[in-house]
Amino acid sequence: MSFSEVREYQYGADIRSIDWNVTARFSNAHIKIFEEERELTLMLLVDVSASSLFGTTEQNKRDLITDICATLAFSALSNNDKVGVIFFSDKVDFFIPPKKGKGHVLYIIRELLTVEAKKGAQTNVEEAFRYLNNVIKKRSISFMLSDFIAPDFKQALQIAKKRHDVTGIQVYDKADSELPDVGLIKVQDSETGQDAWLDTSNKKTRMRYGQRFEKHSAVTKEIFKKSGAGLIEIRTDEDYVKPLKGFFKSR
Repeated sequence: MSFSEVREYQYGADIRSIDWNVTARFSNAHIKIFEEERELTLMLLVDVSASSLFGTTEQNKRDLITDICATLAFSALSNNDKVGVIFFSDKVDFFIPPKKGKGHVLYIIRELLTVEAKKGAQTNVEEAFRYLNNVIKKRSISFMLSDFIAPDFKQALQIAKKRHDVTGIQVYDKADSELPDVGLIKVQDSETGQDAWLDTSNKKTRMRYGQRFEKHSAVTKEIFKKSGAGLIEIRTDEDYVKPLKGFFKSR
């Protein structure tokens, strides 16, 4: 409930809602009127670190994130809700305060399409949640879109979840979880810039690669589960609408 206005007291009104300061000023009783606040604020926390540019299919992680953000933003627009965005990498790069309107949503989508990842920029999820708590005082519906390849952010998520309705959307590429058998290849970590040679023909190498992703995925799930926040996993070569609809239906 949010404060709306002050009115003169009428017979039958709840005396507990009397505004004694206004009553003393006007010498007759006035009451505070509260209304149910139906307007929501949607916050999108978007990972623009270097790893978001990775992809081996028709679209990379950034493309998928942009599509999902556009879908969520237009959904908020149809409900006449506010939308805001926090772009982050190793720090918060850009903040778009929440507003209403089609023009504002189109502005957000334009920024999603044109924002550039800094070379070597890593992912700091903790800083993004800390910034959300500082700038958005009212409770919001917040979606963080990232691959969550980041240092531990458990405590920051728990604090954010107490103030906001938080859901993580973990985007990943097929090659994040499965290493193709293509012989000896040179790979580079897009965030640290470190190079390494991998013998993808080696079965143990491919197995360890897959196990590493499974461990990362399990840890991320556990962090969100313990905080009470939701988590949706979406792969770049899959339809993102189905898992989104399934999540909202379960809610």
